[in-house]
Amino acid sequence: MTESTDERRFGTFLGVYVPSVLTILGLVMYLRFGWVVGNVGLGYTFVIVLLASSITCITALSASAIATNMRVGAGGEYFMVAHSLGLEMGGAIGIPLFLCRTLSITFYCYGLAESILGFGGAPADPLQEQLLAAGLIIVITAVSGASARLTLKLQIPIMATVGLSLLALAGGVGLGDLHAPEWTPTYRTAPEGFWYVFAVFFPAVTGFAAGIGMSGDLRDPRRSIPRGTLAAVATGTAVYLVVPVLLATAGGLDARDLAQPGRIVWVDVAFLGAWLILPGVWGAILSSAFGSALGGPRVLQALASDGLAPRFLSRLTRGG
Repeated sequence: MTESTDERRFGTFLGVYVPSVLTILGLVMYLRFGWVVGNVGLGYTFVIVLLASSITCITALSASAIATNMRVGAGGEYFMVAHSLGLEMGGAIGIPLFLCRTLSITFYCYGLAESILGFGGAPADPLQEQLLAAGLIIVITAVSGASARLTLKLQIPIMATVGLSLLALAGGVGLGDLHAPEWTPTYRTAPEGFWYVFAVFFPAVTGFAAGIGMSGDLRDPRRSIPRGTLAAVATGTAVYLVVPVLLATAGGLDARDLAQPGRIVWVDVAFLGAWLILPGVWGAILSSAFGSALGGPRVLQALASDGLAPRFLSRLTRGG
């Protein structure tokens, strides 16, 4: 398959950094970070963040090393593995990777529908959830199929809402009363222990691969993948070291409040509460859905180019 320079048109920021950092700063940060701090204390939260981030940093460095030593085409991680270790190994991860990214769109859209309909606090009607989720799937798929550039540009205002929610949390904690953090683990709602809490948190740092999935649409993958991926990992690590400090010292929250699973404790202490936090939550879900809608078909495109799927699936539309 030949690709024109117009099709490979995204740079480091829009093509790699933005989708990666938005997938990193996702639902786990909003829904489970307080739970992590409330169960293991601030000290062990730092250990979990640094341990998880070191794993993803090593993986990002490996992907960067491969990207700088070969011409990277469409397919992201699949392309790198298949053209480094062989098509057998690549196909073993490429097909599950395509199915995972494609089917996860339904998961994200259903979660977004549930959070929107439950905004007022009342339980959402299941039929309304299903209809709204179906509508979101259609819209996200249509936008992603119409233009990859439009989809990535829509990530910019989403990133702004996520950034605004972080500033709202910092402002709310700074303007309120502070207390000393709890350093020792209690495992109030996680009796399984440290590694259970680590396992719940770890998916929060794995979103760095979202930008790698756009490899076939980059102007210069050798330059953009290392820079964008490592910058996203560094940004995520920095945010994940600051957020637990804010949650652990916020005067409006104690360790028991933090340890409650499924509760967005940010709303209780952030400046303007739900009005700034919930758009960030919704934006995080929406960006993950867009990332799946962009990444899944590109894996299938690479599989088709290598003869592991019907050849006609490797064709690109004019909009990419």
